Amino acid sequence: MKSYSESYKAAGVDVTAGYKAVELMKQYVARTVTSGVLSGIGGFGGLFELDMTGIKKPVLVSGTDGVGTKLKIAFLMDKHDTVGIDCVAMCVNDIICCGAKPQFFLDYIAVGKNYPEKVAKIVSGVAEGCVQSGAALIGGETAEMPGFYPEDEYDLAGFAVGVVDKDKILRPETQKAGDVMIAIKSSGVHSNGFSLIRKVFTVSESNLARHYSDLGTTLGSVLLTPTKIYVKAVMSLLDSVTVKSLSHITGGGFYENIPRSLPDGISAKIERNAVQVLPVFDLIAKTGKIPERDMFNTFNMGVGMIAVVDKNDADKAIAAIEAAGEEAYVLGELVESDEGVIIV
Repeated sequence: MKSYSESYKAAGVDVTAGYKAVELMKQYVARTVTSGVLSGIGGFGGLFELDMTGIKKPVLVSGTDGVGTKLKIAFLMDKHDTVGIDCVAMCVNDIICCGAKPQFFLDYIAVGKNYPEKVAKIVSGVAEGCVQSGAALIGGETAEMPGFYPEDEYDLAGFAVGVVDKDKILRPETQKAGDVMIAIKSSGVHSNGFSLIRKVFTVSESNLARHYSDLGTTLGSVLLTPTKIYVKAVMSLLDSVTVKSLSHITGGGFYENIPRSLPDGISAKIERNAVQVLPVFDLIAKTGKIPERDMFNTFNMGVGMIAVVDKNDADKAIAAIEAAGEEAYVLGELVESDEGVIIV
């Protein structure tokens, strides 16, 4: 007998909409299937067989995150096929900082009302993020929660699992004064600081549609640009040189994230003029009259990932990153200090 409840539907939960959403998303999930996938979506758990070729001591590395209030921009623009990329990016970009290669991903979508076509669009973005990171989308959950979320809104979160050989886990304690910091460019704001952004611009449909000459497009288009996924660039980098540490620059900007990868007694010295700040950050600072210190303590400022290598490996590191399709440059160096981050 087919599952159906008129009483549950009257309370705001339509289980048949959930079934339709699953059918619509299957085509996107299929794009992410890798050799390790042992089960399709719809079961109680996602099955994945790890390939241990070349790995002597496998260590699983996991990360979880959401998209945050960037979703408010998606709601206002009624564009839902890119935020899934953000969700995957925020998870996989964290676990690669340990040297881990992403293996699989699961998402969680909570909606006020299940519109199957909208849910499928969200999942299409998740699938695209998985394809970009080489991770399989092996499961997830769509929860219809009337009265908890507005009918046209939703929340999106997920988690990723990767694997690394224990002997190849990055060792930040090996960093020393004189080591070089390599910046890998961001695609924009990524998925952080949107509560401040929404306050600065008093975000609405009309001002998201406003064209800014400095941006070369509308504000909404720039703000909704997906978070860059750095898996391919980092894997290329790890294969080319000895990487001592990686820092994913997310909420908290430079001042919060860089110290997470620094040993005691070592600080990151960055020349302000070396930072290739993207136009969107200049616009945010100017419009909101935000002090530069706060900008660097909130946003990525155009730098999505930072790698630390020996100074003799700097050129080779940049070449490896650029060979993988990303832009990179020398950002600064490590110095003996307890200040954490020094921008001069």
